[in-house]
Amino acid sequence: MTRRATLIGGLAFAVALWGAAAGRDALDDWVDRTEVPPLAVEVSDEVLDRDGQLLRAYTVADGRWRMGLQGAPVDPLFLKVLVAYEDKRFYRHNGVDAVAMTRAVGQALVNGGVVSGASTLTMQTARLLEDGPTGTVSGKLRQIRLALALERRLTKDEILALYLDRAPYGGNTEGIRAATRTWFGKEPRRLTPAEAALLVALPQSPETRRPDRHPEAALVARGRVIDRMERQGILTADLADTARRDPVPRVRRDMPALAPHLADRARREGPGPDGRITTTLDAGLQARLETLAARAVADHGAGRLSIAMVVADHVSGEVLASVGSAGYAPTDRQGFVDMTTAHRSPGSTLKPLIYAMAFDDGLAHPETLIDDAPIAFGSYAPENFDGAYRGPVTVTEALRLSLNIPVVALASEIGPARVYAALEAAGTDPRLPGGAPGLAIALGGLGVTPEGLTALYAMLANGGQVTALRHRPDAPRAVPARLVTPEAAWQVAHILSSVPPPPNAPRMSLAYKTGTSYGHRDTWAVGFDGRYVVTVWMGRPDGTPVPGAFGADMAAPILFEAFSRVTPQIEPLGPPPPGTLMLSHAALPLPLREFKPRGAVFAAPKGQPELAFPPDGATVETGGMPLAVKIRDGRPPFTVLANGAPVRVASHAREDMLDLPGPGHVTLSVIDADGRSARAQVELR
Repeated sequence: MTRRATLIGGLAFAVALWGAAAGRDALDDWVDRTEVPPLAVEVSDEVLDRDGQLLRAYTVADGRWRMGLQGAPVDPLFLKVLVAYEDKRFYRHNGVDAVAMTRAVGQALVNGGVVSGASTLTMQTARLLEDGPTGTVSGKLRQIRLALALERRLTKDEILALYLDRAPYGGNTEGIRAATRTWFGKEPRRLTPAEAALLVALPQSPETRRPDRHPEAALVARGRVIDRMERQGILTADLADTARRDPVPRVRRDMPALAPHLADRARREGPGPDGRITTTLDAGLQARLETLAARAVADHGAGRLSIAMVVADHVSGEVLASVGSAGYAPTDRQGFVDMTTAHRSPGSTLKPLIYAMAFDDGLAHPETLIDDAPIAFGSYAPENFDGAYRGPVTVTEALRLSLNIPVVALASEIGPARVYAALEAAGTDPRLPGGAPGLAIALGGLGVTPEGLTALYAMLANGGQVTALRHRPDAPRAVPARLVTPEAAWQVAHILSSVPPPPNAPRMSLAYKTGTSYGHRDTWAVGFDGRYVVTVWMGRPDGTPVPGAFGADMAAPILFEAFSRVTPQIEPLGPPPPGTLMLSHAALPLPLREFKPRGAVFAAPKGQPELAFPPDGATVETGGMPLAVKIRDGRPPFTVLANGAPVRVASHAREDMLDLPGPGHVTLSVIDADGRSARAQVELR
């Protein structure tokens, strides 16, 4: 007689004890004294979108995928097949099927080996709960005892749920939800007959029947289940034939990993009141934007380039999508760094706030004339990005063209401390490199995050009402606060909506602003319509320059593409509030017709050009990167030479990145439009 037959024969005593009326009291006492192991088991943390769709799941501590049912529906056909195949008297026995046990014992004794099994689903659940041995008489008796105890303390559905949460399905996959995700890429609520049959067959021998490693064994085992279901009338002949023809899956599916950065953050915050980690994200939109992000950095082909995108409903403050990088991987792009929360220089993107504050303070109106001319505030002498000056322009034109000098003049009147306080109140979480805020913050001389910039523009889009962003529906609501008046917010939005879209971008009317930080380290584009606000940042996580990168060229087209994925139709901005002053320049009150800053000194005409950087005799560590060059004074356009060879001709830019041969000594020369020149000898390393 085999060892298995001896084991089953030894269990005859338990069967007799269970069935004998004389031993009923002893059995009851034996079962009642059973120590039941903890029924709760660690399950994978799951981060869900606003509709309960899975964004990302995490393995449990031992590296297994074990996703709890948590009330999730399971396909009725699968449950029917499982019970019919594994334990057809499941709903009638008390944990041990005496009929099946007696039959198994008899067959083993007659045939000298195991012919049929007698383990019920409750007994299998008991084994899974303890992960104990079943190849000994004592182990099997313990399994029977625990099964009887479970039946007295739990309902049949609760026992079945325990089994479905713990059954092994190959590799590190446990539980029906992890199994359907792993093998079919879906939830278990709806399964085909072929899928249901495979999932019934797998737990019997999860490693030898793994379809990715042993497809033939999986096919044979699945076929046996299908055959029995056809004989029992659960499947028609046609359905059974179709199920047999379905191929078994040859690869494991990856678990969803959408919004990995924000999912990590939400997980660290812990579950909500209902025990779930639910976010405000839209899984479909998140997937579309992650695809766009990966394509955007690939199209530019710049090494180490990354991207961040944030989409929010500017009325509710709900974050609908959050892309922290182009790919969640520790590559040279540092994809594991969440750039939506990284503090970077915002370039010109803070200008709309300053204009809105100036409108509220009565300093200016969209039709006010303001000088775009050389100006100095003490030792600070701002310049336009292109180095050119346009003379008197309207405030509308100054914002539309993103001129630097007019906005610094307005910031000087408002006061940089007030501007900084407004940024804090808007939720941008600004960071200064050190000291008190100065006028340079008007041009991006501080750090903000893409999330913070999204909050700032959400405020402008929401009529000046501060919008606290939230990525979880259970987050506390902020007390409503107004930062600028509805009239000022509308005037800024109206100006921004007149900025032409970038070439080849989807045709849509967005209120948007671009920005480029000093040295081309960060490129930005932020826009909004009547409901949504979207922020795009592109650059390198390590802060090194991206030569030739501008927000208008790099980030703005992605902003428009992102918006086309957010909504099929742009929601128009609202009409002007009743108090909006809609007047031409000539009809403005006299103080608003022309702005003149107090305390500013208009600079004398530009003289001899000067290489402000690098200075003569400097040694510059470039690390093989382009050299940043800054020209002061002189009259554009400029010609720049390196060792006598022109490297820039007819350039209006006062700041540029030059690809120069190195390392070694280089003589840089700059010649302005009047033929005046300057020279510097530098060493590149």
